Amino acid sequence: MVLTRDVLARLCRARDLLCEEHAPSVGEVAKHVDISPFHFIRQFEAAFGVTPRQFRIGSRIQWAKRLLAVGRLSVTDVCMEVGFSSLGSFSDTFARRVGTRPSEYRRRARAMIHDSGMVPHPLEPGCLSLMALLPESGDAISEKRE
Repeated sequence: MVLTRDVLARLCRARDLLCEEHAPSVGEVAKHVDISPFHFIRQFEAAFGVTPRQFRIGSRIQWAKRLLAVGRLSVTDVCMEVGFSSLGSFSDTFARRVGTRPSEYRRRARAMIHDSGMVPHPLEPGCLSLMALLPESGDAISEKRE
């Protein structure tokens, strides 16, 4: 499937909408970016490797990880805050995607947090940890390769 620049820009806008705290439904996002729901799902998956629904769930789990690590909300409150309506489905989904139950993740994450209140690098996605170490301009990267 070939994606035009315009379609890719609309898909990126849709991805941003799906990351919002109170993200609209997948159908509403498709309508917002002016792509039919069927084509939106196919094109989104072709561009990003996951369906819009999978992406939204992943985004909610990342948000939950941050809240569990540094927030003061209970696991139930985190579940509701990130948009799950059932604690059981939240706990199961979290455990499948993260590899540990939310309460265990909270215990481990808080043990790793320094007095500064900063979340240490191991709790951030690997690519973001690496990006923090890169120089500000891309020129330095290409100079290393030469």
